[in-house]
Amino acid sequence: MKEYLLLFRNLSGENNYILTPQDMAEDMPAWQSWIGNIAMQGKLISTQPIEYEGKIVSNQGINQCPDKTESNLLVAGYLICKADDLTEVEGWSKNCPILKYPHGSVEIRPIIPFPNN
Repeated sequence: MKEYLLLFRNLSGENNYILTPQDMAEDMPAWQSWIGNIAMQGKLISTQPIEYEGKIVSNQGINQCPDKTESNLLVAGYLICKADDLTEVEGWSKNCPILKYPHGSVEIRPIIPFPNN
Protein backbone atom coordinates (compact mmCIF):
# COMPACT_ATOMS: atom_id res chain seq x y z
CA MET A 1 0.00 0.00 0.00
CA LYS A 2 1.08 3.54 -0.70
CA GLU A 3 0.60 6.58 1.56
CA TYR A 4 -1.19 9.74 0.45
CA LEU A 5 -1.46 13.27 1.83
CA LEU A 6 -4.81 14.98 1.38
CA LEU A 7 -4.92 18.77 1.81
CA PHE A 8 -8.33 20.31 2.39
CA ARG A 9 -8.52 23.71 0.67
CA ASN A 10 -11.10 26.47 0.57
CA LEU A 11 -11.41 30.22 0.22
CA SER A 12 -11.34 32.28 3.37
CA GLY A 13 -13.86 34.97 4.07
CA GLU A 14 -17.56 35.38 4.62
CA ASN A 15 -19.86 32.64 3.24
CA ASN A 16 -16.90 30.61 1.95
CA TYR A 17 -15.84 28.50 4.90
CA ILE A 18 -16.32 27.92 8.61
CA LEU A 19 -16.13 31.20 10.48
CA THR A 20 -17.57 30.39 13.91
CA PRO A 21 -17.45 27.57 16.46
CA GLN A 22 -21.15 26.96 15.67
CA ASP A 23 -20.29 26.40 11.98
CA MET A 24 -17.61 23.91 13.01
CA ALA A 25 -20.02 22.09 15.34
CA GLU A 26 -22.55 21.78 12.53
CA ASP A 27 -19.93 20.34 10.12
CA MET A 28 -18.33 17.94 12.63
CA PRO A 29 -20.71 14.97 12.20
CA ALA A 30 -20.05 14.89 8.43
CA TRP A 31 -16.28 15.02 8.98
CA GLN A 32 -16.43 12.33 11.70
CA SER A 33 -18.42 10.03 9.42
CA TRP A 34 -16.15 10.61 6.42
CA ILE A 35 -12.91 10.14 8.38
CA GLY A 36 -14.45 7.25 10.33
CA ASN A 37 -15.09 5.39 7.07
CA ILE A 38 -11.38 5.58 6.21
CA ALA A 39 -10.38 4.64 9.76
CA MET A 40 -12.70 1.60 9.84
CA GLN A 41 -10.85 0.25 6.81
CA GLY A 42 -7.57 0.53 8.76
CA LYS A 43 -6.26 3.10 6.27
CA LEU A 44 -6.16 6.29 8.37
CA ILE A 45 -2.70 7.35 9.52
CA SER A 46 -3.27 10.90 10.78
CA THR A 47 -5.64 13.85 10.39
CA GLN A 48 -6.02 17.28 11.97
CA PRO A 49 -7.56 20.64 11.21
CA ILE A 50 -4.97 23.40 11.13
CA GLU A 51 -5.12 27.07 12.04
CA TYR A 52 -5.68 29.43 9.16
CA GLU A 53 -2.94 31.80 10.23
CA GLY A 54 0.67 30.81 9.73
CA LYS A 55 3.93 31.91 8.18
CA ILE A 56 5.50 31.31 4.79
CA VAL A 57 9.30 31.40 4.80
CA SER A 58 10.97 32.01 1.44
CA ASN A 59 14.07 33.65 -0.01
CA GLN A 60 12.09 36.90 -0.01
CA GLY A 61 11.51 36.79 3.75
CA ILE A 62 8.72 35.75 6.10
CA ASN A 63 5.09 36.51 5.27
CA GLN A 64 1.72 35.81 6.81
CA CYS A 65 -0.10 32.75 5.51
CA PRO A 66 -2.36 32.98 3.62
CA ASP A 67 -0.98 36.00 1.84
CA LYS A 68 -4.14 37.98 1.08
CA THR A 69 -2.41 39.89 -1.69
CA GLU A 70 -2.05 36.68 -3.74
CA SER A 71 -5.13 34.64 -2.93
CA ASN A 72 -7.74 33.93 -0.30
CA LEU A 73 -7.06 30.21 -0.70
CA LEU A 74 -6.23 28.47 2.55
CA VAL A 75 -5.38 25.00 3.73
CA ALA A 76 -7.91 24.08 6.42
CA GLY A 77 -6.57 20.66 7.38
CA TYR A 78 -4.90 17.49 6.25
CA LEU A 79 -5.27 13.74 6.29
CA ILE A 80 -2.62 11.08 5.73
CA CYS A 81 -3.90 7.70 4.66
CA LYS A 82 -2.77 4.53 2.98
CA ALA A 83 -4.52 3.02 -0.01
CA ASP A 84 -4.06 0.42 -2.70
CA ASP A 85 -3.93 3.11 -5.39
CA LEU A 86 -4.73 6.71 -6.27
CA THR A 87 -8.16 5.75 -7.61
CA GLU A 88 -9.22 4.58 -4.15
CA VAL A 89 -8.19 7.92 -2.60
CA GLU A 90 -9.95 9.85 -5.38
CA GLY A 91 -13.12 7.89 -4.58
CA TRP A 92 -12.97 8.87 -0.90
CA SER A 93 -12.21 12.48 -1.81
CA LYS A 94 -15.35 12.79 -3.94
CA ASN A 95 -17.37 12.52 -0.71
CA CYS A 96 -15.24 14.84 1.44
CA PRO A 97 -17.28 17.34 3.49
CA ILE A 98 -15.12 20.25 2.25
CA LEU A 99 -16.80 19.84 -1.14
CA LYS A 100 -20.10 21.17 0.21
CA TYR A 101 -18.53 24.62 -0.08
CA PRO A 102 -18.47 26.18 -3.58
CA HIS A 103 -14.68 26.67 -3.51
CA GLY A 104 -13.76 23.62 -1.41
CA SER A 105 -11.29 21.11 -2.80
CA VAL A 106 -9.11 18.17 -1.84
CA GLU A 107 -5.53 18.09 -3.09
CA ILE A 108 -4.12 14.56 -3.18
CA ARG A 109 -0.36 14.00 -3.08
CA PRO A 110 1.31 10.57 -3.06
CA ILE A 111 3.98 10.40 -0.35
CA ILE A 112 7.40 9.23 -1.47
CA PRO A 113 9.03 7.05 1.20
CA PHE A 114 12.65 7.60 2.10
CA PRO A 115 14.92 4.69 1.15
CA ASN A 116 15.67 2.25 3.98
CA ASN A 117 19.39 1.70 3.42
